Amino acid sequence: MSILNVEHLTHGFGDRAIFDDVSFRLLKGEHIGLVGANGEGKSTFMSIVTGRLTPDEGKVEWAKNVRAGYLDQHAVLQSGMTIQDALKSAFDPLLQKEQRMNEICEKLGEVDEDEMNLLMEELGTIQDELTLHDFYTIDAKVEEVARALGLLDLGLDRDVTDLSGGQRTKVLLAKLLLEKPDILLLDEPTNYLDEEHITWLKRYLQEYENAFILISHDIPFLNDVVNIIYHMENQELNRYVGNYDKFLEVYEARKAQQEAAYRKQQQEISELKDFVARNKARVATRNMAMSRQKKLDKMDVIELARERPKPEFYFKEARTPGKMLFETEDLVIGYDKQAPLSKPINLRMERGEKIAIVGTNGIGKSTLLKSLLGIIKPISGTVHLGDYLYKGYFEQEMAGTENTCLEEIWQEFPGFSQYEVRSALAKCGLTTKHIESKVKVLSGGEQAKVRLCKLINQETNLLILDEPTNHLDVDAKDELKRALKDYHGSVLLVCHEPEFYSDIVTKVWNLEEYSVLTL
Repeated sequence: MSILNVEHLTHGFGDRAIFDDVSFRLLKGEHIGLVGANGEGKSTFMSIVTGRLTPDEGKVEWAKNVRAGYLDQHAVLQSGMTIQDALKSAFDPLLQKEQRMNEICEKLGEVDEDEMNLLMEELGTIQDELTLHDFYTIDAKVEEVARALGLLDLGLDRDVTDLSGGQRTKVLLAKLLLEKPDILLLDEPTNYLDEEHITWLKRYLQEYENAFILISHDIPFLNDVVNIIYHMENQELNRYVGNYDKFLEVYEARKAQQEAAYRKQQQEISELKDFVARNKARVATRNMAMSRQKKLDKMDVIELARERPKPEFYFKEARTPGKMLFETEDLVIGYDKQAPLSKPINLRMERGEKIAIVGTNGIGKSTLLKSLLGIIKPISGTVHLGDYLYKGYFEQEMAGTENTCLEEIWQEFPGFSQYEVRSALAKCGLTTKHIESKVKVLSGGEQAKVRLCKLINQETNLLILDEPTNHLDVDAKDELKRALKDYHGSVLLVCHEPEFYSDIVTKVWNLEEYSVLTL
């Protein structure tokens, strides 16, 4: 049975086409992975099927009485809510029914017999619904999911505005899972989640009975949870049965087959054109030449799919620094003296080291990086920086800007010519249309490539990277991994993907050792 039907979908932004006559269907129980390079329109597709965006053309039809739950990578939580309030809001429809039930109970002593019978009937219906949806175990459910995603450790009475990006993602995810929709729509759910909770989510989705659509660039995660792949490329959407590895196998085989057919046809076209050119003027062979010309005219010419530019990252290296890069002395990090994020931290990094910082969300990984860089002041303690340091910093998110990509890079490197700016952005895998677009309309992955463009074009001997793989597609992630391996400078990296950093780093620092939450 089809839960969702999308027919003849066409959509674009300005002169940039995203979809061209795309069709899609979701069947009951399907676990779908929506994959494709950055900027192919995955999040746009989610916005269209959830009704947040109206397509230029096409029809989106949901089956009757289907509830869809959407985890948006850019969703925000309201100020003033506690974690418990946010999680309990998943049950708002049921809480409203309970309120109505209380109103009915208050009225029963004031109405005549006929009205009482009607109210009693409504009361019975509401009670049945509440019982069916396990309303009376809400608190236990909230606690169970909160424990699974590590929210209990934070305290359910904590204000959501005090949470880190990863912690907010966990709250939104927990709320969505508590809602138990008929279909889950998940946009990059593993971004900002630590390893332990990615494992829990993986197990949850493996056992999930209903359908879901998942956008993710985390290939091991995709492989373990999906059974259908929809691939977005060149304004098309193609369906493949199996996990990501199976899709890749079939995709590469089809691509090789098409390229072979293209080469064969081009050879045939070349031979036919040559024959026509040599024989059309001669009376004896003119009819044969015309016959071949007709064959050429009728030929359905094979066109190869447009290849997206693959990113190339080569970090510019500055002069060699001193042996000691930085050293912390009893460094206590945080934003509030009354609620520090860490015990005193004593760490030292030396030239040539490549170090990964790991630990659960909210433990202070990003805060530590900002304290080392002097962006925020520590609560106490000191940071001693070494000599001849040329630091390059990659932030998780980009501050809001009205600049185009071109202007954003030009602002950073005013000495560059227009050709140099365009070339720098193109090397990061951005097309001309992306380069001339405003940064804010780009996808998360394309924005990350703009930030990487700034980083690779400045001379550095110490790279400080905060979750650089978030939002990046497979090609960009692989290229970044290669570039960091080849980089002769030092690297300090916050990352939740061991398969990414394990081949790069020489050492791992677990910040949980310094956490005030650690028992």
